[in-house]
Amino acid sequence: MNVGFVSLGCSKNLIDTEITIGVFKQNNYKIVNNEKEADIIVINTCGFIDSAKEEAINTILEMAEYKNQRCKYLIVIGCLVQRYYDELIKLLPEVDLFIKIDEYDKLWEKIEDLVKRDIVQKAKNKTSKRISEVSKMPMFLQQQFLNRTVTTGKNFAYLKIGEGCSNKCTYCAIPYIRGPFISRPKEEIIEEAEQLAKKGIKELIIIAQDTTKYGIDIYGESKLAELLQEISNIKEIKWIRFLYSYPEGITEELIQVVKSNLKIAKYFDIPIQHISNTILKKMNRRTSKEQIEKLICKIRSEIPDVTLRTSLIVGFPGETKKDFEELLEFVKKAKFDKLGVFEYSKEDGTPAAKLPEQIHGNTKKARYRKIMMEQQIISNNVLKNKIGKTYKVLIEDMSFDKKYFIGRTMQDVPDIDGLVYLANDKQLSQEDLLNSFQKCEIIDVRNYDLIAKIY
Repeated sequence: MNVGFVSLGCSKNLIDTEITIGVFKQNNYKIVNNEKEADIIVINTCGFIDSAKEEAINTILEMAEYKNQRCKYLIVIGCLVQRYYDELIKLLPEVDLFIKIDEYDKLWEKIEDLVKRDIVQKAKNKTSKRISEVSKMPMFLQQQFLNRTVTTGKNFAYLKIGEGCSNKCTYCAIPYIRGPFISRPKEEIIEEAEQLAKKGIKELIIIAQDTTKYGIDIYGESKLAELLQEISNIKEIKWIRFLYSYPEGITEELIQVVKSNLKIAKYFDIPIQHISNTILKKMNRRTSKEQIEKLICKIRSEIPDVTLRTSLIVGFPGETKKDFEELLEFVKKAKFDKLGVFEYSKEDGTPAAKLPEQIHGNTKKARYRKIMMEQQIISNNVLKNKIGKTYKVLIEDMSFDKKYFIGRTMQDVPDIDGLVYLANDKQLSQEDLLNSFQKCEIIDVRNYDLIAKIY
């Protein structure tokens, strides 16, 4: 039978999809990219914020149309299912099987029951609405990680080092969905990294909800810096980066490893969410304005060519005009290389959803636009300062008209940050440059992207 997949949401969710693809392959199913050719369609959903939920529901309904054609079974897994299992069963009878995250240890057993025996057993565990009652989620087995099918191309792969989150920010539903943070044993991570390297992967992107918490639950202290150092010893891996490092977890040891190790991108993605101490306290964040500002100065002092990225939330309950203006001034002053903004989303069951002084949607949009307008100016200036400088670029694609090769510098995260366009003046073929590292000089800027020539 043919199986088609749709993966929604973050890179952590994508790894779950890749593992599920691997499980189907191990059981001799054929994977297809065209839903019209699929006997089974599997959708891995996101349930993080309202827009993600809406996208998931729309995708399920869209894929359900294929049941009028070839598709026999529609299976839905992931965060939305974990969070709204009972509601989804009633809302979407078109779906043949819903699998919650806390049932991932029985994933193949449930799929086999459906496909071979036409049996669907309902989930036995109720999803708790209180964080204190949410237990640790089952993690996929090491062999399943090793058998996953990388879907991100020849050059890079994500490497998940932990599951869940224990930070308990008042606006966030992830601890309810994914449970408390669990680290994978270091030996298992290294084994997977070595296997990915043998498959030709050049870049590893280390991910978890908060990478700085890695190791605390099983080793008693953060082991992120040590883990990065060990992964860098794998000869075939050329670039390493880690995503989502919360400010309170960034240690001196981690800064020094990033500073001194040539394989590790000088790149920190630090989700600070706000800068007003009043709002940070309401969010149950573990840092203050003063600590955040001190950390940024420390990192830039130690690593002058560092790239700093952050994410912010505007319109959090009780955010006054003064709080917002303080945030806007901070953005102007801090001049982050890269910055993302979210409008606060009122999430079921979270403490913030019950707070008074919820902000009107139009106010959220206006505040979002103000910060993004300011950041566009900052980003453009940051990129213009790169003109005339040389960077190593990983060439990954070619434009449709063959006029440009497309790549990334070490300071650009795939699918998030900008690209580098290299004019194909010499009419080179894809075989000449594709999947290679080239030293390039930046000659121009176009929106969030760079124009370069081979040095």
